[in-house]
Amino acid sequence: MYNNSTKQFPKRPIDNSSISRRDFISTSLKVGAAAFTVGLLPNLSASVCDRYNVLLIIVDDLRPLLGSYGHTEMHTPNIDRIAEKGTVFNQAYCQYPLCSPSRTTIFTGLRPDTINVTNNQVFFRDVHPDTVTLPQHFKAHGYHTQSIGKVAHIPKFQDDDYSWSVPSWRPLWRSYDKATTPSWQALDVDDDDLRDGKAARRAVQTLKELKDQQFFLSVGFYKPHLPYHAPRKYFDLYENTAFNLPAISEEVSSEIAPPGWNALRSFEDVPSGNVPIPHQKILELTRAYAAVTSYTDAQIGRVLDQLDKLGISDKTIIAFCGDHGYNLAENDNWGKNIIYEASLHSPLIMSIPGQITSGSKTDAFVEFVDIFPTLCDSCQIPILSELEGLSMLPVIDEPTLAWKTAAFSQFKQTQSIRTDQYRYSETGSVKELYDYGIDPTSEVNVAELPENVELVAHLSKRLQDGWRSALPEVIPEVSIPHALPWDINNDGVVDLQDLLVVSESFHKETTKNAKVDVNNDGVVNILDLLIVAAHLDECTITSAPSTLTKVKYEHLDILDEWLTEAHKVDQTDYVLRKGIAVLEALSKTVIPVRTVLHPNYPNPFNPETWIPYDLARDTSVSITIYNLKGEIIRTLNLGFQYAGTYRTKTDAAYWDGRNSDGENVSSGVYIYALQTRYKKFTRKMVVVK
Repeated sequence: MYNNSTKQFPKRPIDNSSISRRDFISTSLKVGAAAFTVGLLPNLSASVCDRYNVLLIIVDDLRPLLGSYGHTEMHTPNIDRIAEKGTVFNQAYCQYPLCSPSRTTIFTGLRPDTINVTNNQVFFRDVHPDTVTLPQHFKAHGYHTQSIGKVAHIPKFQDDDYSWSVPSWRPLWRSYDKATTPSWQALDVDDDDLRDGKAARRAVQTLKELKDQQFFLSVGFYKPHLPYHAPRKYFDLYENTAFNLPAISEEVSSEIAPPGWNALRSFEDVPSGNVPIPHQKILELTRAYAAVTSYTDAQIGRVLDQLDKLGISDKTIIAFCGDHGYNLAENDNWGKNIIYEASLHSPLIMSIPGQITSGSKTDAFVEFVDIFPTLCDSCQIPILSELEGLSMLPVIDEPTLAWKTAAFSQFKQTQSIRTDQYRYSETGSVKELYDYGIDPTSEVNVAELPENVELVAHLSKRLQDGWRSALPEVIPEVSIPHALPWDINNDGVVDLQDLLVVSESFHKETTKNAKVDVNNDGVVNILDLLIVAAHLDECTITSAPSTLTKVKYEHLDILDEWLTEAHKVDQTDYVLRKGIAVLEALSKTVIPVRTVLHPNYPNPFNPETWIPYDLARDTSVSITIYNLKGEIIRTLNLGFQYAGTYRTKTDAAYWDGRNSDGENVSSGVYIYALQTRYKKFTRKMVVVK
């Protein structure tokens, strides 16, 4: 896997050839994290680029009841199409069995306790405003980002300017009274009369508009969320279908997650309270759930068909998932929001164009926090080190690879760990253990059995050790060779040569290399150069000719010209600010061949100024300001300084325009002198009040 982290100066680059991926995540990507943990991120265009597009499809309340998960009774040909070209994750788990917390983990790559979202009311920016989201990170790297349908549970997230390039689009929701509404209904309507049909139609239209852009498009579908209403033709698919229904226990042995959160009970045709739901009704509801799942599958098919029609399927990653699992009467529960296997086990399919393991399945444990880093890795975007997931690319490349040893989830104060054979959950002194070797439906709590004392202690320790302890020790490298949009000369690394190529094309009407117009605004200028500078030393291949950009003394003048122009731009965009910082850092890596005192700026000035200079040797430095009579107005004692350039606002000598008595000097011409141990240099400056 290429090292695509953004390096600092003048530190030596990290050699990744002898470190594990765990070390790689915690070390070489920290700089990338520092670069993208600020709320202000730009909206840049990068249509001239070889990276993949991303289509992220999220389906509400969907369990792995799909043909691609071995349920041959299900009619889900379109989701199965994604699986045929991609990888099905048989053991994918959400981190929280509820819409907003789970979707928040997907879009932030952070676990519920970290992001502090454990209900459907809290918006993560209200508690962690500087968190960088998945679409925000892609937007900062030149992607057009857009959402359609139910992508986030909190509307404020889909209206988050930091994350999305344009306002989100959601079909109109009409309120209804559950007490007078049946839980399921076969409707005599067309697909587009319902919200998911409208979302699919909008997605098809949007893809047509975005086909020539680099895009991150997230499309969310509402069904199979209750009520189970869909066009009649989808119910007809299951008229005579038999389903394996879970055995319904008269008592549920859970103290951690007792029955009761059953949204189904609010509908007019379902018994309320704790009255048992008849077996025939459960079968009826299961068929209805299957029908609305097939309805959603058909809408997904319309989106996939449009990718094919536009000829962009072969350059678009498809990530498909539910937002969590769903109980269909398991443990006498219907729905989610409970710490059981059916609520936590979730569908996840990833399809990357050209992957050598297309149509594969893997039993590797993966979690929803892994989606963020996987999409970054697949599109050669730096992985933020604060993310609490792991790129799944090695598993996609090798489905039988030894991977995580467990998955971690939570519900309120309850923490839960899922291993190959067990699910163990605890809240304080309350413990639950389910053995899937003897109890595949997770109905019998065996934590209190005497023979399980040591097992409970072992799993409790693993739970307390946390998710990091379950990571694989070593992760193999996976190469996805695509050119970076800011690697202007396509040599595999973003370096000084790319900056020079962009600079040579400034304000020219025609250019030989279309990549120099990095932001695709029709003109090549300092903005394009700063975007490239912000990604300096990113590379796509380990054989790239350089791993750390260096400049020579002869480059300093053009570097100064770039910085002069750069300081005139609007610096509210984070990437532009970062580009300026990188240029300034570059200038500090050079040891000048001679000591030089440069013109102050601004000149004339009012009421303050900066005095830049170069030092060819380590020396003590002072700057003295004189009037034209030769009288000392002010002395700035800068102390001992190392050889280098002191040209930026943060490094140059600062004068506030006051004399030694603290009084503002009057307008006029003054002399300023740089005094070192070895030599004295003088220049004129003008003060205008």
